[in-house]
Amino acid sequence: MKSYQTNQITQQLQFNNGLTWAYSILWLILSIDLQPFSISLPILLIGVVNMGFSLVHLFLLYRVKKKTYRAESRTAVDRSLAALLILSIVTGNLFTFISGIMAFKKSLSTGLVYSIYMVLVDIMIIGVTSLNFFKPFVTNYYIIGLSVLIITLLFHSLILAYGQKVYSWKPGIQKVLFGLLLLSGLTGNLLVFLVAASFYTENQPDSKGKRQTSIREKLIKNHAALLGLLFISFLVTLALTSNFTFSYSFAVQNDYSNILQNPSIQYPFGTDNFGRDVFTRIVYGTQISLSVGVLATAIPLLIGGALGSISGFYGRQTDNIIMRLLDILYAIPGLLLAITIVAAFGASTTNLIIALSLGYVPSYARTMRANVLQVTNLEYIDAARALGQNNKQIILKHVIPNSMAPMIVRSTLTIGTAVIATSSLSYLGLGVEAHIPEWGNILRIGSQYLETYPYLAIYPGLAIILLVLSFNFLGDGIRDATDPRLN
Repeated sequence: MKSYQTNQITQQLQFNNGLTWAYSILWLILSIDLQPFSISLPILLIGVVNMGFSLVHLFLLYRVKKKTYRAESRTAVDRSLAALLILSIVTGNLFTFISGIMAFKKSLSTGLVYSIYMVLVDIMIIGVTSLNFFKPFVTNYYIIGLSVLIITLLFHSLILAYGQKVYSWKPGIQKVLFGLLLLSGLTGNLLVFLVAASFYTENQPDSKGKRQTSIREKLIKNHAALLGLLFISFLVTLALTSNFTFSYSFAVQNDYSNILQNPSIQYPFGTDNFGRDVFTRIVYGTQISLSVGVLATAIPLLIGGALGSISGFYGRQTDNIIMRLLDILYAIPGLLLAITIVAAFGASTTNLIIALSLGYVPSYARTMRANVLQVTNLEYIDAARALGQNNKQIILKHVIPNSMAPMIVRSTLTIGTAVIATSSLSYLGLGVEAHIPEWGNILRIGSQYLETYPYLAIYPGLAIILLVLSFNFLGDGIRDATDPRLN
């Protein structure tokens, strides 16, 4: 019977195998231009190199699936193949890089898995930020910001390489490293905090041989959820660091000498009908889409959660009054309600957040009420009452904490829905102001040039799709991790 670590490596390579082949074929397709027919040799070369890495990945998967393969006693050939896959990061192939690290390390842990994705976020951010080198000018803080990102990457690479040995070092060095690790999370890399929590938990005296039971530990088994978390962390980091590494003028100022330029090294996604850089507009659009999506989810989570808790706990007349009022709001379609509010009070980011939040409150209240009704019938609620705790203490200490798991899962899925609603309203001219770089606004302009300049609509459309898919994958992963029937 194969060990847990061997099965973990096998599953990772099987998941990445199809993705790395798709990535390689995509480069080959992009190298072909049909009108007029031509082939871009640099892009074709990248595709060919990636095909080579895909073949190495397939061969390593073949060896790993053998019955004689053991992760604890890997041969020199297996480690050499894994080391070769690690080098594939120079071609941007994230999937073979992940497989290479997993197959190369002697032992795998939750902290190590999250460290791989943490380093990938740094690499992706530096790659995107480096494209500004080819702009006519950059921000005053560009060199400083890029230097901080590079230093952060080197430090995170050190954590990836030696993080599992940190507790064999002196306590003073441990505190400094963990302090620096948490400080590096200020760049927006959410995976930093998962890495710190994992390494801290794994190196506790009573953690050896302990079963992995937390959501953080179960989530690493869901590879799609990890990819979703990777992209979300990348966008959050990009939204925070872009204020120092990107020039906002390229996103909002008209440049009539560069109208409708094709994608190039200077303008990776081309320019729109006002000469604005679409790439920079999409980068700054990340801030709007994420902030609206998160706030439009957090507000109904708090309000709906509070109303659902009160309604489910007290019941009777209180339950009837709250739920009947929410039923009135629930009877109005959410998107129609949002359009009505924005049309009445004007198109602005604040009005859009309020409009979307109101539409989500009834569904959150219903979900919380159902959870509370289940929890209040459990024995430990009766025990709390027997010990003399009042209703407020029972709700805050016992009912709400034990009813939040489904709400957290629902919130991750709602963020994706809110992003689509935001982009839809902006596309209709009823969301964020037209001059602000937001994905829906960018898509609305690009849709006017679908026949002549399709990339103006393709790139913002892909950004919306990837963000929504990422939150859906993460939500599914959290749902599976919190479902006792699957564990």
